[in-house]
Amino acid sequence: MIRPVAFRMNEQTAVNNYYQKVLDGLLPATVNAKAQQEFDTFAEKLRAVGVDVTVVDDTLEPSTPDSVFPNNWISFHENGDVALYPMFAENRREERREEILDMLEDKGFVIHNIVDYTSAEEDGFFLEGTGSLLLDRANNKAYCALSPRADEELFIEFCEDFDYAPVIFEAFQTVYGERKLIYHTNVMMCLGETFAVICSDCIDDKKERKMVLDNLKENGKEVVIITEGQMNNFAGNMLEIRGANEKRYLIMSTSAHQSLTDKQVKQLEKHAEILSSSLDTIEACGGGSARCMMAEIFLPKN
Repeated sequence: MIRPVAFRMNEQTAVNNYYQKVLDGLLPATVNAKAQQEFDTFAEKLRAVGVDVTVVDDTLEPSTPDSVFPNNWISFHENGDVALYPMFAENRREERREEILDMLEDKGFVIHNIVDYTSAEEDGFFLEGTGSLLLDRANNKAYCALSPRADEELFIEFCEDFDYAPVIFEAFQTVYGERKLIYHTNVMMCLGETFAVICSDCIDDKKERKMVLDNLKENGKEVVIITEGQMNNFAGNMLEIRGANEKRYLIMSTSAHQSLTDKQVKQLEKHAEILSSSLDTIEACGGGSARCMMAEIFLPKN
């Protein structure tokens, strides 16, 4: 997790992230202070249930207002591979920091190989990490909702490199009465080990919708359907992780948690204990939520 030092609304990402908002009347320093407070509380809640959290402080230079969302530029894999991803916004490309890899190696993690897709930025093609692609690591499937930040050819290249079967579709949200592509797959969908949360109404093409749901069900996942209104409260932006004694937790924001119905909560609690934290400022200005703030480390250890 990357602790923000100059968090603000990023004008370069707002062009196709329709969740971002300007918080009127708040000074930049106030917005950043609120984001830091939300971050610290969130990280502490994770540690309190036994999650090993590596926190890295962001730097003031270069300016990286979205650094709190590291899962978009890097992913870590069981075989010791690390993937680096091409980013849509130019100022987000500055988030990639080699010293973070050195820091992880100092903690005992093993890195064998770096798979670098970032040269695609020069040709205007992007694939923003586990924001754009959802990995079902147990079943070797990768789900991707195509968008300006998720190129189909790059996604297929990733799947070939990492041995995943691609599940490709388009997902939309309503913005001022128009259907627009959702910028990241992980806003409308979450994959747990034994369940999936999905806003299936976002997949306008009925054949694609059936194909995605069939893929989830054939891997034995209980599918929890959320509405577009719940998705707008970041109820799709969740992550299942393990805490002390391998206990499973489903991590989400307070906004997401409060949007769920009692029935949905019961469905999810069969699979994992819900842990939520208030991320109102980060969600409003950054247009991302709890899942985006965590880059899971699957690397082997010495």
